[in-house]
Amino acid sequence: MKNLFNNPPSSEWNSILKRPAFDSSQLEESVSKILLDIKLNGEEAVKKYVLKFDGVDLKELRVSDSEIEAAILLVSTDLKAAIAVAKSNIEKFHFSQIQKVEKIETTPGVICWRKSVAIQKVGLYIPGGSAPLFSTLLMLGIPAVMAGCSDITVCTPCDKNGKVNPVILYVAQLIGIKNIYKIGGVQAIAAMAYGTISIPQVYKIFGPGNQYVTCAKKLVNKEGLAIDMPAGPSEVAVYADQTSNAAFVAADLLSQAEHGIDSQVVLVASSEKVVEEIQKELDLQLLLLSRKEIAKVALNNSRFIIMDDETAAFNLLNEYAAEHLIIASDNAVELCEKVINAGSVFLGHYSPESVGDYASGTNHTLPTNGYAKAYSGVSLDSFVKKITFQNLEKEGLKNIGPSVETMAAAEGLDAHKNAVTIRML
Repeated sequence: MKNLFNNPPSSEWNSILKRPAFDSSQLEESVSKILLDIKLNGEEAVKKYVLKFDGVDLKELRVSDSEIEAAILLVSTDLKAAIAVAKSNIEKFHFSQIQKVEKIETTPGVICWRKSVAIQKVGLYIPGGSAPLFSTLLMLGIPAVMAGCSDITVCTPCDKNGKVNPVILYVAQLIGIKNIYKIGGVQAIAAMAYGTISIPQVYKIFGPGNQYVTCAKKLVNKEGLAIDMPAGPSEVAVYADQTSNAAFVAADLLSQAEHGIDSQVVLVASSEKVVEEIQKELDLQLLLLSRKEIAKVALNNSRFIIMDDETAAFNLLNEYAAEHLIIASDNAVELCEKVINAGSVFLGHYSPESVGDYASGTNHTLPTNGYAKAYSGVSLDSFVKKITFQNLEKEGLKNIGPSVETMAAAEGLDAHKNAVTIRML
């Protein structure tokens, strides 16, 4: 079987788990030119690239109120009901992340606290193309609104007729976002990063995208603009043992593989028999997919790894640091204690990764490409800054002033010491 590894030693894990890679130097060069053009020429350049890449000559970039109203009528009742379920669960989960301000008296007369303050201007990139991700607008828009961001800009590609996917527009109005622009790709990232006549400059950009969008986000980040996280192609890792259901696991692997040809799936199984059963199901289910050609290419980037030892298996999975990790085992709750690197974890036989993508309530904007070793997925915290405050009474300064004076003197910072001393005379 291709890409099958049997109990590989830890010295080989890095090479086995390597993500699909490509030479980014040429990509960065072409993306940099577009960014610079838009930085210098603004909206005129944005429209030029929309015409070049999307084949549509836009007079207005902003989606009008009448377009939104028309789009609402095109969304089926069933889909609206499904979206309502997802919206409710996402709101509940993110509402639980709101932190109350707690004032702490560290020393008598010294009061300190930390307060979450919304980032005023945020930009949300919502992929369009072959799979318009209205679910991503739910995942990004809900916490942005909940955090209190005052200016929320949404950019999403339009079709050849200059129309944005109606479900994306329906979701936008449902969660209270009005500033939606019909642009995608590098030009969207540039417009939000630098601002144009009609598109406001933002302080932080969120959202997934193809390699061009990802590259653009990284480059504007180098210029000082905040982004949600570094991102790459979507990925899933599944741990399966003798208690797993082969059909369920195969379905999970394929649900990730259909994202794109650069997606990666990794199966870590307790035995060769488990792998064989899952492979049979993969072959059967693949034939039924509308995006089977995409999934087939993605499966070529897959890895099937047999690990007899449970602890070694999770050491390997932690080294991979998957965006999505599924533990397909009767002992999933116990095994999840071994997880230290993952974007989002799905436990047991009835927690497919799809529920996290859409409606369980957790956020689906997650670190990929191994960044889960140090980055978290998007949350309410992603849309706020945390500012610390301190308020000292005269007694408080008297209590800690001598310590500050001594430390400042030891560092040779006389002005620091004097800022305390002058108040204590």
